[in-house]
Amino acid sequence: MKINVPSRLHMTLIDLNGSYGRFDGGIGLTLANPKIVLKGELSETGISLDFSSRIDDNIKDEAYLKLLKAVDDLMKHFSVESGFHFTLEEAYPTHSGLGSGTQFALATGRIVCELLKDDLNIEYNDFNQNNEYNNKNNSINANNAKSSINSYSLGKILKRGGTSGIGTFSFDYGGFILDGGHSLNDKEKFLPSSASSAKPPVLIGNYDFPQEWDIIVAIPNGDDTVSGKKEVDLFQKYCPVPKDEVEKLSHLILMNLIPFTLEKDIESFGQVINQIQDLGFKRIEISLQPDNVKKTMEAMREFGAYGVGMSSFGPAIYGITYKNTKEVYNATKEYLHEDSTVLITKAQNYGHVLEK
Repeated sequence: MKINVPSRLHMTLIDLNGSYGRFDGGIGLTLANPKIVLKGELSETGISLDFSSRIDDNIKDEAYLKLLKAVDDLMKHFSVESGFHFTLEEAYPTHSGLGSGTQFALATGRIVCELLKDDLNIEYNDFNQNNEYNNKNNSINANNAKSSINSYSLGKILKRGGTSGIGTFSFDYGGFILDGGHSLNDKEKFLPSSASSAKPPVLIGNYDFPQEWDIIVAIPNGDDTVSGKKEVDLFQKYCPVPKDEVEKLSHLILMNLIPFTLEKDIESFGQVINQIQDLGFKRIEISLQPDNVKKTMEAMREFGAYGVGMSSFGPAIYGITYKNTKEVYNATKEYLHEDSTVLITKAQNYGHVLEK
């Protein structure tokens, strides 16, 4: 059994102020590449993971630890024991800003649930918001008749999506994602997803992204990734952000970014993406980046990208292009030299693909 899982851009968190009774919330975009390709099968005992020759040595140890944790969380939740053998065929660097942690955990969970579906009496369905939020009887319980499971319920089991739901909903839906964050009743303080035990956010909208548009992803080399305690400390230090910036950001997303996406107005869309980089928590994230990240963003705009942003805490940068893609790509590649990653990709308007 093999699963293909897209990566994602996390464009911005929306509300890290909380004055109106909710916080978090975010927008993001599902990418066709880079991606995770994971194979899995039952084994007699234990958990093993092999790697294809395409997997860099520097991500193998962390991938194995993440896989073990995901399987362990599922086995504890369902109160079962089983052995599995996995092969990681494609992956991309952790802590790059492209959501590998959530996507890898969900990929593992999806395979495990499929392999054990008859024993656990479960079936996988794409996320259904009405069921998740309005039907209190729709719980994940192996003793129920055909319990339903999806990325949202998997996210709860695997402790993903405690701040952002972009990765969770990209896994099932793909496309451009808008999530509504958390009520203050569900989450009490500002924390990144890695340190939050809150359930995944509510989904507000999922939209097809124009397939005519290209996305150039650039990952400048450096050792300034933000994760773990460092990320927690930054949330505590810089939140709450100014309320007026949250209000402006919310307006730009609702009344500009989403309509321009649906109208396929790339120039206006790009202008909003550029504005977002100077607002709310995204402004803080960028201010903490090394000079090479900031200068690369400026350079990509000068090279002709309609809009340039940073995904999550970086260092991944994205530029939206159309007919000028090769020119922007070549200029960016030359600017960053050979020791950094630059690639051309598209949005993926659907989620993961499972091959049985």
